[in-house]
Amino acid sequence: MYINGDWVVTNQVLEVNNPANGQLVDKVYLVGRKETQNAIAAAKDAFRSWSELTGEERGDYLHKVVEKILEKKEHLAQTITKEMGKTIHNARKEVDSTIAFFKWYAEESRRVYGDIVPASAPNKRLSVIRQPIGVVGAITPWNFPLSMSARKLGPALAVGCTVVLRPSREAPLSTLELFKIFDEVGIPKGVVNLVIGSSSEIVGELMASNDVRKISFTGSTEVGKKLIRQSADTVKRVSMELGGHAPFIIFEDADIDLAIEGTAISKFSSNGQQCVCANRIYVHDSIYDTFARRFADKVSSMVIGDGLDENVQMGPLVNQDAVNKSHEHVTDAINKGASILCGGKALTENEFTNGYYYTPTVLSDVNDEMTITHEETFGPVAPLIRFSDENDVIQKANNTEFGLASYVYTNDLSRAHRVSEKLEYGMVGVNDPSPFVVQAPFGGIKESGIGREGGKYGLEDYLVTKSISVAIRSN
Repeated sequence: MYINGDWVVTNQVLEVNNPANGQLVDKVYLVGRKETQNAIAAAKDAFRSWSELTGEERGDYLHKVVEKILEKKEHLAQTITKEMGKTIHNARKEVDSTIAFFKWYAEESRRVYGDIVPASAPNKRLSVIRQPIGVVGAITPWNFPLSMSARKLGPALAVGCTVVLRPSREAPLSTLELFKIFDEVGIPKGVVNLVIGSSSEIVGELMASNDVRKISFTGSTEVGKKLIRQSADTVKRVSMELGGHAPFIIFEDADIDLAIEGTAISKFSSNGQQCVCANRIYVHDSIYDTFARRFADKVSSMVIGDGLDENVQMGPLVNQDAVNKSHEHVTDAINKGASILCGGKALTENEFTNGYYYTPTVLSDVNDEMTITHEETFGPVAPLIRFSDENDVIQKANNTEFGLASYVYTNDLSRAHRVSEKLEYGMVGVNDPSPFVVQAPFGGIKESGIGREGGKYGLEDYLVTKSISVAIRSN
């Protein structure tokens, strides 16, 4: 662990195994309450000097981080694949995203603006300034272990906050490599701190501390709700990027080739383990049979295996629980009338014996009685649902507590605008399965989250607004 500029060794060790084959990848040291308290204290002590640097000076540090990541790009990508299973192609894209976040916020660091406000009296001058909120506790997930760290660290460091980061125990190695880079470029002691260990101990300390003024969390809605409740005791500001249950709507006038390709990208990237994955695929009745047949043909031809293999299109899931949940959703759907067009089973023979593999699966004739239409699968299972009416499919798409990402495929420009505005989601991709870029806001509504990450919007939650009124003397 990395606390106050030092590497901390303990007598507690976590083994990280490759989900593709069960082999040991590396070990990390675990910490608890005491070390977390030390990390918070270090971040608090470093805050004054770090926040007093100019934005340009802080940006220079982030530019150095970008240079080092570029040097180690392939090593970082392979680390991601080894620790959580996504294909090397997806892992390289994640490293590119990490670079983009740090580069963007290195440049945005000099663009924290305020206002001059007309005063209500001739002898007063009123200004509004923006200042960093203070120490930030950041909690990141295993499915994007590197880029989610960058999406939080980039804006926080750019505006002058200091950070205590707790990555997932499932995939901590790429984050550890990132902190080695922070150490190499000489980011001042205490500005960034890394703690991995028991959630109850580490997150408990972050939530209880009066010195931690903001929590940024990416993870499940269930855990996010607990953190929101805990934040009330110290009135912390929170940013929550929580679960999703994305509808993917394909209208009769869509380009079916683009829709098939887009659905495959959205559903099976990162082995189906993304909160923005297509979870309910609504296909217009007039093209349903054609789409289902061609989509199943495409999915059934996908190459499965160790994500480090350049030819592999889908790797293992992160653990056995992920395999079990995918199969439970498939079994429930079959018992309630769905049909398997391809896939539908775990792979446990020969080269797959020691890994967590589930075949990419397409289900047809899915209906609202099935669990998969109400719960996020977080696995490579694509349920196809018929629809015939635009208003009806919008109502079904919105009939969930989630509101993160959604997708619409149509060649009708009016429909594209009309449906996008009616969908109750924080993000909509129109004929675009990957509408997520560093310069645009990322986040959801309803129970999918609070706040936004990315672009200029990503700075907001790390800043406080201060009003300054100055009474002046007249000559």
